[in-house]
Amino acid sequence: MFKKSDKPLYGNDRFEGYCIDLLRELSGILGFHYEVRLVEDGKYGALEESTGQWNGMVRELMDHKADLVVAPLAITYVREKVIDFSKPFMTLGISILYRKPNGTNPGVFSFLNPLSPDIWMYILLAYLGVSCVLFVIARFSPYEWYNPHPCNPDSDVVENNFTLLNSFWFGIGALMQQGSELMPKALSTRIVGGIWWFFTLIIISSYTANLAAFLTVERMESPIDSADDLAKQTKILYGVVEDGSTMTFFKKTKISTYDKMWEFMNSRRTSVIVKNIDTGIQRVLTSDYAFLMESTTIEFGASSTPRPTEWEHPWFSRSRISLSTFYLSTHLKIQCNPPIKVRASYEKFLEEVTHYTPVYMEEMESIFDQPQMKERNRMTNNER
Repeated sequence: MFKKSDKPLYGNDRFEGYCIDLLRELSGILGFHYEVRLVEDGKYGALEESTGQWNGMVRELMDHKADLVVAPLAITYVREKVIDFSKPFMTLGISILYRKPNGTNPGVFSFLNPLSPDIWMYILLAYLGVSCVLFVIARFSPYEWYNPHPCNPDSDVVENNFTLLNSFWFGIGALMQQGSELMPKALSTRIVGGIWWFFTLIIISSYTANLAAFLTVERMESPIDSADDLAKQTKILYGVVEDGSTMTFFKKTKISTYDKMWEFMNSRRTSVIVKNIDTGIQRVLTSDYAFLMESTTIEFGASSTPRPTEWEHPWFSRSRISLSTFYLSTHLKIQCNPPIKVRASYEKFLEEVTHYTPVYMEEMESIFDQPQMKERNRMTNNER
């Protein structure tokens, strides 16, 4: 990547990154001088079906415009037919980079969220119905009528506590778990009251159990947890870098999920296939777009970009990257063994450019799609 500086930089000083550090260390071991330049067409290298010619970095090696490729160039079967690779210095996989949905602050009516609108409507209807039934039963039951003047037992004046308003008050008191001064006397009214109390106990317990979670925890449900989630939907667009190893993988795969994803990308080629990594990352930042690329490439690009959102890195489809060349392979294969400090150097560089705590791929093996990985490895072995 380009080095950020207030002063103009020239030559090799314009670049920084893990591959630059690796190239500097390699030049010290083999004793050569080098000049870093970017590939003219900005592509990694793929075989164009229309012309049958290679493009990108692979083409420049074949045309002897470059002696060595130091980049996250994945080792593939078709590339090994035309160029040589050193021993792999890193194992990686294809990651899905996307923007997580933003959380929302609780609104004025967030207290209604624990129950659906239908449930609230049914509770209201049940409250009205039970209050009216209690009023009617209390009017017909002789045990709910009493003499308001106990000193005059011969009085013909009787009263009933369960008027229509009091019946509604009894119902709302039970619903709010507060009770009331009204006490049913007749067996029939006590049965109705007991049923209503049991109903409110269940409703209030369920409501209370969910209320805290709805008010204090942002519901950040990730729409994408795997490649299968992408393949099953069309709302979130997804794509790859044009003529990269990731694109080649999806074009050549026989796994149904990945083949379905390629059909989707190929049908929307102009809108989802991007020219370079920076364009893909910017699309993730500004729209509903998921970017598929080698895990380390995405990790470097994402970590160097200040962003207001979080990122997810599901990882699938293992691959290896190494130095590639056309005619210096003998020296590279003999002397350029993967440095022991590769992992430490990788972590050190990532910490220097990152804006967040990195999550390394080894820590995410639990989300590997093992059956599909085995199928892909079997297919690769058969092709060889």
